[in-house]
Amino acid sequence: MTVHRSWTLDRLVEEYTQHQRRTRGLRPRTLRGRARLVQMLVRAALGEDPVEPSRLAPADVVAFITSLRGRFSPASMQTVRSTLRSFFRFLRFQGFCGHELEAALPAVANWRLATLPRALTDQQVGEVLASFDGPRPCRQRDHAIVQCLSTLGLRPGEVASLRLDDIDWRGGTIEVPTRKNRRGAVLPLPRVVGEALVDYLRGERPATDERRVFVKHLGMRRGMPISSNAVSSVVARALHRAAVDTPLAGAYVFRHTVASRMVQQGASLKEVADVLGHRSLDTTAIYAKLDLPRLREVALPWPEVLR
Repeated sequence: MTVHRSWTLDRLVEEYTQHQRRTRGLRPRTLRGRARLVQMLVRAALGEDPVEPSRLAPADVVAFITSLRGRFSPASMQTVRSTLRSFFRFLRFQGFCGHELEAALPAVANWRLATLPRALTDQQVGEVLASFDGPRPCRQRDHAIVQCLSTLGLRPGEVASLRLDDIDWRGGTIEVPTRKNRRGAVLPLPRVVGEALVDYLRGERPATDERRVFVKHLGMRRGMPISSNAVSSVVARALHRAAVDTPLAGAYVFRHTVASRMVQQGASLKEVADVLGHRSLDTTAIYAKLDLPRLREVALPWPEVLR
């Protein structure tokens, strides 16, 4: 039985977020992303406060999904679909609706391993790093960030969360305490990364008690840690400054680059998965398409050629 109640959008989203935290144990960043999508849907369908969730109709769901077509990749559209499905289940749990909203969600075609990894060439990586030459605000910090991304293949959040205590200068390692696979990792600290970090820590980092490596340099929050979005913005500016044309204008292009380079140099998929912190080898399998020598070994001749 549908319950008719009016809520503010903020309260509705907060109740949904808390429900997801209790029942799914999702990370804060995932919860924030889901909250933004729910806000977009409810505001588009129901308008200004107060909102009445029971008024959501299947036509609103279809219209919202259609409005995102062309703006989101197939993989992102699958995330949109799973988010809305979880939201509609929450509404059903609260008595706002039945199964009709979930049934209205269209399927999203996104075949596994259908694309190639979007990576940069060594020359393009060099051009991006060279874009930090010359004076500019936060130059050493941003250069160290890009070195961590392009050499170690870290996620933006892993770079933003990096702490001074995670770096073992004598042992030449860098620890990533928490990753998406729920396990930490200890990675080697290459010389280029170590030198970039030392240049930043000694020459540019503001005086602060903050233990995060990368902090803000300007404004009222000077000395406070930066966010993963700030890391992605650093990459976007560097790519634009270097005039590097890439289909993926964000920090993840360097993860693809590191993985692709490892595979081409003979690393196994297990080794790539360990470095990148993948939970499953299925996530890493796409990089096998770049290992052309091994693909040639398993290729079979066409019957017509044998005649």
